[in-house]
Amino acid sequence: MPFDTHLSRGHPIVFGLLAFFSFVLMIQAAVLVSSYNRHDDYPSSSLKDRIRFLLFVSIWTLFFSIAYIVGFLNAATSFLFSIASHAAWLFITWIFWLAGAAAITNTLGGGLNCDVYPGAHCNQLNAAEAFAWINWILATFAFAVILFVGARSARSGNGFGTALIA
Repeated sequence: MPFDTHLSRGHPIVFGLLAFFSFVLMIQAAVLVSSYNRHDDYPSSSLKDRIRFLLFVSIWTLFFSIAYIVGFLNAATSFLFSIASHAAWLFITWIFWLAGAAAITNTLGGGLNCDVYPGAHCNQLNAAEAFAWINWILATFAFAVILFVGARSARSGNGFGTALIA
């Protein structure tokens, strides 16, 4: 089936992009947390919490994205890498990214104007916001595809516990 071919090629690409952008944000958030902790100069406690949450979500996404790529390529018929497993993980991850991206956007007021921002790390904070939204968009796309695959599998009578590729 052509869709299965696209799915078998697209899965590692989409999850690889999730892993890559999560890695970039993980490094960025880790540097911000380290710098703010070392100098004890967080602009606000809300920014402190949000940057740390983005660090957690990026580590979460990086770890599980790589696990799902390896599982999809090596054990695609296992229940651990089934449609239901993908859907559950992507739903949780989608909520995490939505919460993190919205929270950092709210804290930064939609983005900082670095010409007038008095604090340090202005460009890094803006980039963290951007990468959070990029990851949310990728998670949304992956979640939508998994829901489509799950609906297609349920209509054919196979259920959600089956492998992604028939």
